[in-house]
Amino acid sequence: MVSAYVRTGHFREAVDCFYQFFLTSGLRPDFYTFAPVLKACKNPLDGMRIHCLVLKLGFEWDVFVTASLVHMYTRFRALGNARKLFDDMPVRDMGSWNAMISGYCQNSNAAEALDVLNEMRSEGVLMDPVTIVSILPICAQLDDILNGMSIHVYSIKRGLEYDLFVSNALINMYAKFGELAIAQKVFDNMVVRDVVSWNSITSAYEQNDDPTRALALFYDMQLSGISPDYLTLVSLSSIVAQLGDSWNGKSVHGFVMRRGWILKDVISGNSVVDMYSKLGDMSSAGAVFQALPVKDVVSWNTLITGYTQNGLASEAIEVFDMMQKEIAPNQATWVSILPAYSNIGALQQGMRVHGLLVKSSLYLDIFVGTCLIDMYGKCGKLDDAMSLFYEVPKMTSVPWNAIISCHGIHGHAEKALKLFREMREERVKPDHVTFVSLLSACSHSGLVEEGQWCFNVMREEYGIEPILKHYGCMVDMFGRAGHLEKAYNFIKDMPVKPDASVWGALLGACRIHGNIDLGAFASERLFEVDSENVGYYVLMSNIYANIGKWEGVDKVRTLARDMGLRKTPGWSSIEANNKVDVFYTGNQSHPKCEEIYKELRNLNAKMRSLGYVPDYSFVLQDVEEDEKEHILMSHSERLAIAFGIISTPPKTPIRIFKNLRVCGDCHNATKYISKITEREIIVRDSNRFHHFKDGVCSCSDYW
Repeated sequence: MVSAYVRTGHFREAVDCFYQFFLTSGLRPDFYTFAPVLKACKNPLDGMRIHCLVLKLGFEWDVFVTASLVHMYTRFRALGNARKLFDDMPVRDMGSWNAMISGYCQNSNAAEALDVLNEMRSEGVLMDPVTIVSILPICAQLDDILNGMSIHVYSIKRGLEYDLFVSNALINMYAKFGELAIAQKVFDNMVVRDVVSWNSITSAYEQNDDPTRALALFYDMQLSGISPDYLTLVSLSSIVAQLGDSWNGKSVHGFVMRRGWILKDVISGNSVVDMYSKLGDMSSAGAVFQALPVKDVVSWNTLITGYTQNGLASEAIEVFDMMQKEIAPNQATWVSILPAYSNIGALQQGMRVHGLLVKSSLYLDIFVGTCLIDMYGKCGKLDDAMSLFYEVPKMTSVPWNAIISCHGIHGHAEKALKLFREMREERVKPDHVTFVSLLSACSHSGLVEEGQWCFNVMREEYGIEPILKHYGCMVDMFGRAGHLEKAYNFIKDMPVKPDASVWGALLGACRIHGNIDLGAFASERLFEVDSENVGYYVLMSNIYANIGKWEGVDKVRTLARDMGLRKTPGWSSIEANNKVDVFYTGNQSHPKCEEIYKELRNLNAKMRSLGYVPDYSFVLQDVEEDEKEHILMSHSERLAIAFGIISTPPKTPIRIFKNLRVCGDCHNATKYISKITEREIIVRDSNRFHHFKDGVCSCSDYW
């Protein structure tokens, strides 16, 4: 009866039935009684009570019962109790060894699992399929492909390679190492394949960025007559998202709905939310999330991540606030929400989260700690970012990349390069993200020779082949420094076809240096590869406007309008009095609108007395001069600065976050305002940070 309850998932009833048997039947349990009831225990207290009964009844030396106790304790992460039982066993069978090894594996104690395996082999006990299936994931976790391959060789010698579970585990292990050819060979040699086999090989390609092959395998699975399960749909959702296939995304959603999985299994619902998020369809992602009958912590994390990665930071924060009323956040929640605070510069809210993480000691977790570094760096608190960097573990490139990137966007390229040299001294291997951050830092600071050195080191010393992001940074670096011909020749010599980011970097450089002919050529190439990005039309329009070619402006704007494209409205945000206020250019709806414009008029008068002259080339409308001055004064960053002045104590820093590049006239005006108000004004635009103090900007007018 107890076993029947366990087999059907009625665990509480199984435990109650055992107690009823023990207390009322007058019968004595035997060694068969304990294994199922120990498996049914859902809390450690029940397990310890039954352990006491085992001791009272003298079953502690029974190998079958003790192995069940070991398994029970490892489920509750009481590995010390499990190991003591295991070490005290006078005789150990295969089940005992497997229970201890799998217990360590399931609790991510890789080194201890391998120690037990080595002890087992030294005693002449041979691995069986259960041992192999337990230990292979540990080889992947330790990045130990040699040990994994030696176990593969062992399984071939022992005739275990055709075991269904062993083959599935081998496919998963090789997929983790990116060895798709070997994983495919294991799959091809399988005599029998189940749904797990197909899921394993499909997810192998999906997780290694080959969604086309993964989708083909899904179709092969259907032709073989194997019915997909909900885990198949988890992979399929990711495949569709990687392919950017919105049409098939809706088919996947319909497939899940028809089978009722979205109502029965939260994993299916979470995968659909994730799929829509990655497709950029947050409206559908939100609707699916709301329809989930049960929402676990992964459901909330998935939606928060979706909003953050789609640039909807305010919505992500709103969902996080709702989540805290429903369920406790976990490590992944903090990794999801901290970038949202970074994106809108909500420093005070980010610091409150930091306080919570200090209490739980989670701030020392490498991923959470890296997000905190990124948050402080992107909120203008570079010293705090550095303090955290020295506290978190630095064995991988992740925290190094974050701190190098932070210094880059603040214009401290030389410090970024110094950190890179320290990283090399610590023997931490850089990745492609490291070099994107370094090249971007060199670009923002005009360090062309150093940037070329980084590019060469990446290829020659570390064997990292440049991707389009690296090429885009190089073009941007040459272009900003005024080497437009060199930038264009670099593009022509690229071994891969330039994408929009590369041509966009060249077009941006043409705008800075007023090269209309090369700018027109770059814009033509841009419209070929990315005709729906309104930003490139705006850039070309600005180039024409800067030199007064209004017919060119009208032509480009008409082209964009005919395609149904609308310019992204400029906005700036400021955090004051524990609240984030957002200002759009020409904003007239703010409750303090009159006070803001009054402050701006006062500032304008004081600036003029110090020699400020408005630069009307940054007014991209063909209007009268008095109207041009009003347009400049109504730019979103100036509205935010004026609001900060009237809302915060005198001489305290003001932090502004702008979604677009700050215009040249506002840059000049902010220098004057910092001098007049005796404040440090920190502005983060779409490219970098500007620290204004005493009439000077940290960028030295190179941005």
